[in-house]
Amino acid sequence: MEIAQLLTNIVNTKFDIQFTGLSLNASKIQPGDIFVALQGSKSHGADYADQAIDRGCVAILVDAKNLECNVPTIRIDNLSDHLPTLAKTYYSDATKVELIGVTGTNGKTSVAHFISQLLNKLGTNTGLIGTLGIDKNSQQSSNTTPDILTLYRALNEYYQHDIKTAVLEVSSHALAQNRIEGLNITQAVFTNFSQDHLDYHHSLEMYKSEKIKLFQLDSLKSVVLNVDDASFKDFDIASKDVEKFNYSIDDFDDIKISEYGFITHLNGFVFEVPFLGEFNLMNVLTAYNTLKALGFKDEQVIPLLHQLSPPPGRMQKNAQQLIWIDYAHTPDAIEKAIITLQDHYPEHKIRVIFGCGGNRDKDKRGKMGKITSKLADTIILTNDNPRDENPQAIIDDILSGIDDSYEVIITENRQTAIENAVITLGEDECLLIAGKGHETTQIFNHETIESNDNDMVLAAIIEAARLKKIKNKQR
Repeated sequence: MEIAQLLTNIVNTKFDIQFTGLSLNASKIQPGDIFVALQGSKSHGADYADQAIDRGCVAILVDAKNLECNVPTIRIDNLSDHLPTLAKTYYSDATKVELIGVTGTNGKTSVAHFISQLLNKLGTNTGLIGTLGIDKNSQQSSNTTPDILTLYRALNEYYQHDIKTAVLEVSSHALAQNRIEGLNITQAVFTNFSQDHLDYHHSLEMYKSEKIKLFQLDSLKSVVLNVDDASFKDFDIASKDVEKFNYSIDDFDDIKISEYGFITHLNGFVFEVPFLGEFNLMNVLTAYNTLKALGFKDEQVIPLLHQLSPPPGRMQKNAQQLIWIDYAHTPDAIEKAIITLQDHYPEHKIRVIFGCGGNRDKDKRGKMGKITSKLADTIILTNDNPRDENPQAIIDDILSGIDDSYEVIITENRQTAIENAVITLGEDECLLIAGKGHETTQIFNHETIESNDNDMVLAAIIEAARLKKIKNKQR
């Protein structure tokens, strides 16, 4: 496509340039791309023009400032407002993919994975876009919902590779920033609502109002709603003009705790849900009802529910010990994770390692400390992703919610905290490592380091075995 065609009805240009893609991120430019340089939260995209040129961009669109460099540049005022038009003009096949949008404070990743697994098992070749990345695609993203150009590019690639259905985790940030504008979202799924991202949205009502936008899209054919959530009515009212598939934990006729999860009765079927935690029962119900909304029958879907597998870092159990890694980073999520272990291991004490992310919602830190201290027997506070904040200041915020009489272990180095906890874990204890889940890096002010909770647990187990062997020889 020529750049003049891309910019029709936006701005006139005399440049005669052929291009092969659009990107907002200079580090992800592919040869032949146009670099779209916008003002970011900390810097302007134009500051990375040389990097984009080195990677092969053929032109730069820039917002609200003049730019001189070695490729043609076109200034477009209010450029961000034109992103949906740019995306739809060049990546026109993206809007042909039918999307299932999943939103909620917790459970988005698990529900999206379960829906995708079920569709694939039922013969629908399905794409998956969310916190863990972009499945079956050459595009990459570190956001739950990619930026609009990356998202359109990925969906365009899906369609060209005969993937006509995709499951998309939809974050509140994406809704606030119009990243999904113009896409063919036909099903909207609501998991739950609780506190998160108040650093961005400033209030729970503003946060909720962004989530609700997903259920007001004209493209919707049906919605799937959690009746048990306190905010159900708000989402129900917002989606009043479409077919609704509501679900509740009471949909199960019977639930019994098993060694690996739950034995459940649902609509005449008896099967095991192979995950711990009532929240996972809800995640499975959400996926099941989404398949019903898509027209599948019970006899097709329910026999597959026991075959589901969890995404990485979601109540991920170590195979050798009673150690779980979970992405829980909100008050609601960490409470549910601890209660889950109490329900399944009532005779065991609960040890919890967690921290809170820097440059994020500060109000939840004390709440997470209070909840954890009321439920867990031992707390080890450590670093999550401190980012630009002082790690000790973050820990102090968490401590503000913990009674002074509760003895807290503080070990800022996450690897040391995990190693010590694993090595000293008693036979009557469960260990929950919360906050980072699947993540493989840790973000500090001036550096990002490799950091994988699961790898650290495995290394600590090996070290514990070595120390035990030495101790036995000394006897």
